[in-house]
Amino acid sequence: MTIHSAADTSFDQLKSKIQQRQARVGIIGLGYVGLPLALLYSEQKIKVTGFDIDARKVDTLAKGGSYIYRITAEEIQAAKAQGFSATSDYTQIAEMDAIIICVPTPLNEYHEPDLSYITGTTHSIAPHLRAGQLVVLESTTYPGTTEEVMVPILEKENKSGLKAARDGAPTGKEFLVAFSPEREDPGNTTVARRDIPKVVGGLNAQASDLACALYGAIFNRTVPVSSPAAAEMTKLLENIYRCVNIALVNELKLLCLRMGIDIWEVIAAASTKPFGFHPFYPGPGLGGHCIPVDPFYLSWKAKEWDFRTRFIELAGEINTNMPYHVLASVGSALNRHKKSVNGAKVLVLGVAYKKDIDDLRESPSLTIIELLQKDGAQVSYNDPYFPSIGRGRKYDLQMKCAELKDLGKYDCVLIVTDHSDYDYRHIVEEAQLVVDTRNATRGIKSSKIVHC
Repeated sequence: MTIHSAADTSFDQLKSKIQQRQARVGIIGLGYVGLPLALLYSEQKIKVTGFDIDARKVDTLAKGGSYIYRITAEEIQAAKAQGFSATSDYTQIAEMDAIIICVPTPLNEYHEPDLSYITGTTHSIAPHLRAGQLVVLESTTYPGTTEEVMVPILEKENKSGLKAARDGAPTGKEFLVAFSPEREDPGNTTVARRDIPKVVGGLNAQASDLACALYGAIFNRTVPVSSPAAAEMTKLLENIYRCVNIALVNELKLLCLRMGIDIWEVIAAASTKPFGFHPFYPGPGLGGHCIPVDPFYLSWKAKEWDFRTRFIELAGEINTNMPYHVLASVGSALNRHKKSVNGAKVLVLGVAYKKDIDDLRESPSLTIIELLQKDGAQVSYNDPYFPSIGRGRKYDLQMKCAELKDLGKYDCVLIVTDHSDYDYRHIVEEAQLVVDTRNATRGIKSSKIVHC
């Protein structure tokens, strides 16, 4: 005969509420990860409350507007009709059945993990925790963060003496904890979000089961793993795989430039192999929140185990140096026109970290603009997704988008982000010199083009 405790019953009730679309879901961090996630739950008629310390975001959502290009105001209004709301009031955490944390995890100036957003958020929610709640961290981080950083804060600072549920008989004084890495891919229109499998690692079996139920309500497949650390490492593997392969083609591009070989032609030819090869493409440097950041998170954590991730560190070094290669290429191209970078008028095309998105995070364009300015160039930029660039964690540019006309007045037009909006043939015709870091001008024959 199986005897069920009151705690078991409480966890069963939470699972039932999730399955019946009656659970209240709180999502902390309404950026490029949190807001799309909130919309997925709203589409399934699950009531969502979004939390964010940015009052401008909360106000925009309250008015039914959107601040992310790929999310329309109509989508926000449809979510509001299903009960979605946004707030900066963390006391409402107590009303949630499940809490999902989607906050940034950047690097500090020494390329070390900056967990201040995670710890700050955890300190904010801990006093409002109640027994039976499920807390899930989605922010990309090193293995051990959930259990070694987040859980101790939640246990120490909640007001009811609650503990995270682990193996063993529950007492009714627990909350549940899991990690489930985000897998957002801005600009990807070929794979629906709900078709991307969701990896889940709970602190115990019940946490995994409930987290799978929570995500199973909006994703077509969940993939449970043995622990939060395994789920955290899964995310790092996914992005380090890309980082290393991009570094490989970036290094080969540099070699091919010296050898007079077209790396893009080589990649296209290699891509015809039906097995054992997946194409990656070179560029001016890495951008986005994950790929430029994740290798450093793992390298930092590995030192705790007296282990040096030399292969990963080398890949990071290669990718980090690509903006400097772009600067050198611009200097060389201008030199052939009997001009120097100092005093040259340079128009940078594209500041988003990849094409057709409104995301500046870790964009190599920002580094390239700063490098050009330090060398004395008069830099302007154009990007259809950014009417202005202000101040960020690592930059303070204070620039307004230049109109895409009178291209002949610039000594160099530098293509950094290959947005689909641009008419590259017209750009080449009008410009004095075009330096192309993305192969955007492929198929256009002109002595004005310099590929780098």
